[in-house]
Amino acid sequence: MEGPAWTFDAVYRPPPGAHDEVMAPGVGVRPHWQGFIEGMNRLGLDELTRRWDLGQRLIRDNGVTYNVYGDPAGLDRPWRLDPLPLILSAEEWAGLARGIEQRAALLDAVLADLYGERSLMGRGVIPPSALHANPAFLRPCHGWIPAGGHWLQHYAADLVRGPDGQWRVLSDRTESPSGAGYALENRSIVSRVLSEFHRALQVERLWPFFEALRRTLQGLSVRHRDDPRMVLLTPGPYNATYFEHAFLARQLGITLVQGEDLTVRDNTVYLKALTGLQQVDVILRRTGGTWCDPLELRGDSQLGVAGLLQSARRGNVALFNAIGSGLLDGASLLGFMPALARSLRDESLLLPSVPSWWCGEPAALEHVLRNLERLVIRPAFGRRDQPVIGAALSGVQAAELRAAIAARPWDWVGQEVKATSTLPVWAEGQLEPRHCVLRVFAVRTEKGWQAMPGGLARLSSERDLLASRLQTGGGGSKDVWIASPPQKLTVTAPRPQAPPVRLTRENRDLPSRVADNMFWLGRYLERCEATTRLLRAALVRIEDSLAEGDSVQALAMIRTMAALGLPVPEETGDEPVEGLADRLVAHHLAAEGAGLAGCVERLLRIVVHLRDRLSNDTWRALHLLRDEIGLLAAETGGGDVLGRLNAMVLTMQAVSGLAMENMTRGPQWLFLDSGRRAERAIAMVEMISGALSDVEGEAMVPLELLLETWDSVMTYRSRYLSTPRLAGVLDLLLCDEANPRSLGFQLARLEGHMNRLATMGEHSGFYKPEQKLMTVLCGTIRTTDVMVISRYDRDGGYHDALRLLDILRSRLWELSEQISRAYFIHAQWRLPTAPMEEPA
Repeated sequence: MEGPAWTFDAVYRPPPGAHDEVMAPGVGVRPHWQGFIEGMNRLGLDELTRRWDLGQRLIRDNGVTYNVYGDPAGLDRPWRLDPLPLILSAEEWAGLARGIEQRAALLDAVLADLYGERSLMGRGVIPPSALHANPAFLRPCHGWIPAGGHWLQHYAADLVRGPDGQWRVLSDRTESPSGAGYALENRSIVSRVLSEFHRALQVERLWPFFEALRRTLQGLSVRHRDDPRMVLLTPGPYNATYFEHAFLARQLGITLVQGEDLTVRDNTVYLKALTGLQQVDVILRRTGGTWCDPLELRGDSQLGVAGLLQSARRGNVALFNAIGSGLLDGASLLGFMPALARSLRDESLLLPSVPSWWCGEPAALEHVLRNLERLVIRPAFGRRDQPVIGAALSGVQAAELRAAIAARPWDWVGQEVKATSTLPVWAEGQLEPRHCVLRVFAVRTEKGWQAMPGGLARLSSERDLLASRLQTGGGGSKDVWIASPPQKLTVTAPRPQAPPVRLTRENRDLPSRVADNMFWLGRYLERCEATTRLLRAALVRIEDSLAEGDSVQALAMIRTMAALGLPVPEETGDEPVEGLADRLVAHHLAAEGAGLAGCVERLLRIVVHLRDRLSNDTWRALHLLRDEIGLLAAETGGGDVLGRLNAMVLTMQAVSGLAMENMTRGPQWLFLDSGRRAERAIAMVEMISGALSDVEGEAMVPLELLLETWDSVMTYRSRYLSTPRLAGVLDLLLCDEANPRSLGFQLARLEGHMNRLATMGEHSGFYKPEQKLMTVLCGTIRTTDVMVISRYDRDGGYHDALRLLDILRSRLWELSEQISRAYFIHAQWRLPTAPMEEPA
């Protein structure tokens, strides 16, 4: 049914035996959902479908992604978001918030005891084996008091609602809770798609939570500055939630770093910035604790920073959360929580846990083995293995699981998870009930713990009982709305006054890794454009030759394009000439080859490392290239291949325009543009060298092809009004600094960029090696006599031109290597100019 005839209660049927978030048995729509459901009914099916199409487009445009471990297709998979929110009443949320805040404070106290005096084990509240069997118990952290005196600064809990309507904790997240950034992005999208609903319900805002999080980060600064240097430490772009890392870094205004961007000198953590080592005050840690320090924790880790734990113990850097906080991550201690609350705080839990049995205790092991068919079995210590529903196992599978539990009982937890609550999900224009797990977040503030008024609802796949973990994507997510009471007057609280700003026009914290990636982004972007232009020119000429019946000329064009640097397929001589163009395109569609698709793939591998450094418009334009490759493949074999190549050239030009018009002219832009100029200069030299090699006179040099590839046809015609001649083409493409496509123009720009880069940090007044190279290169091209190098010698061919091009090629590659040594590798780092002790 469509239009006015479509109503929510007519199409949505919650399953029996479970608590449904929207519909109450015998009552109908729950009171706090009434206004939302009435609004849906007024919109109708067609309008809801249109709005969700908009939501899907916003997800793609914003680049919201998650990565799936072990799934080759999982990198940069679009985030799955359902348009209908989960709505909780203000009264219900108030109780949940108190329970979450109590639980966060309790777990912080448990961590302090287990890494301190261990009185809980002495009193028998926690068995010693529950601590020592846990691989997340990091012995080097024993006796350490983290910055601020607390182990936890950020906490999350996964909640499920049972048939009785009671929320219970399914697992705790104490290591580095993920999902808060996705919750904020979900809110951004859903509040646009359902804007009138969001306003009418006076939904509690999320942003104050993130402001509190930033103030907490600042308050941890060991140097107590108003403007501390804060970084977010990520495992890198292949982590499941890397989008969130980049998103949070941008939203909080802190630097996104990987382990290789940091170093420890004299027990102090420094950021390897272009201008030297910059001391780091606070690290928002999203790298797992055991991976953070290869010196003391896990020697094979390439994600951490050697000496980080020692620096934190000395009080020279603050960690958010402290290394070692992952000890309570998961479900191993859920069964002990009531006793812990009584022992440490003399309180009863406001928010109970799902009934849980840690199999490391004999009685609990016996209970789990005896009742396996009615329990959910999950790893005890935070592994990524999926929970196993005992009732879904065959006899053989149940026997195998019992044997695995009996062999290593301490690794397993049994939980009694009854039918979890359901809520409507938009699936192919219909409403289906799905189970959900609600993840809620809390942050420590000066006034105590503060829960985020909302959260992340994660959906089960199909109609499964449990939603899968965030890292595996599951069935998607929902925004969580806390509806204010109708009588409440929403007043926007004033933001805390920020400290006085110290004006600057410098990017003081650009890591060398980012500069390296920017340089290679420029190179790959130029390489993709040059390959596209060459491929387009080749296809036009091959098709023209075949249309005229000149198969010899078509084959000769392939050889010419290969000499100019275009990757071409190997021809055995048995293939029909009529399929030459299709074979050439197919060769360039191989993702791992040297052709266009491979070049785009390598470009996008660089782009993922720069998620927090590129504007959304630039990000979208770059990712359009992958879509264009797919469309190019669809056009092969009779479609508009040239049209697709034209579109790719325009997309690359759009990226160049965005960089030229929107990026500030700081180091980041300098390296991006330097990469483009260097790659264009090298390609120009290689192409002209290929065009002049093994030819017998000017008539064999593909002059028009050179002009077309370098977008200089109109300029040449307006100057000479005649058929292209070699001297004029070489002057235009090599020496004319007024031509933005010429080698001279690229070298002049590079000379300016190297001079600017040389002034960063310490500057002795002497020319640096890269400046000297540019002086030689610019001088060489500016003093070149085009009439001399355009002469043809019957014995040596264009030997003067080829000798010049060999010299230029060698110097340009030397320049690329020198830029890498000077700015990306840093054999010896420049220390800060402020006085400090010599490194030990």
